[in-house]
Amino acid sequence: MDPEGFKSKMSNLNLGNVMAAAARDYQKEMLNSEKAATSSTANEEFDLDELMDDPELEKLHADRIAALKKESEKRQALQRQGHGEYRDISEGDFLGEVTGTEKVICHFYHREFYRCKIMDKHLKSLAPCHLDTKFIRLDAEGISVDRLVGFQDLGAKDDFTTARLEKLLIKKGGTFS
Repeated sequence: MDPEGFKSKMSNLNLGNVMAAAARDYQKEMLNSEKAATSSTANEEFDLDELMDDPELEKLHADRIAALKKESEKRQALQRQGHGEYRDISEGDFLGEVTGTEKVICHFYHREFYRCKIMDKHLKSLAPCHLDTKFIRLDAEGISVDRLVGFQDLGAKDDFTTARLEKLLIKKGGTFS
């Protein structure tokens, strides 16, 4: 027998054996998965029937429903107070808006400032996502004359005098009678 023919015959036999073994393994796998599916379905049906009358499960279910109702009522109350939206308020409404809720973000904006428009876009998208916080904006044009940021204009120290603050306020346009 020639070596090439022998090699080819052995290769074919080996391939046939591998294919037969693979087919047997596949058949076993399919039988096992059918058995597992049948037994798990029977177990599930049995477990479900048993769980339907479980008082602990019923209590957990009732507690969860009550918690969801409470959360829904809280969300509705916050929405009635103006939460979940980004809206304009007037200067006269400011105090009532900020004292009537725990968390407030107020944007003091100016219509002509480009960056205020950018901030508006972001705050408008955040408002519906954070119902526990009220998002409002107040037109600051004509309301603000100047501003103090921290104590920078007062020597950047905590121990400035009242007289120094008074002088600074007068310098910035404040009038006192």
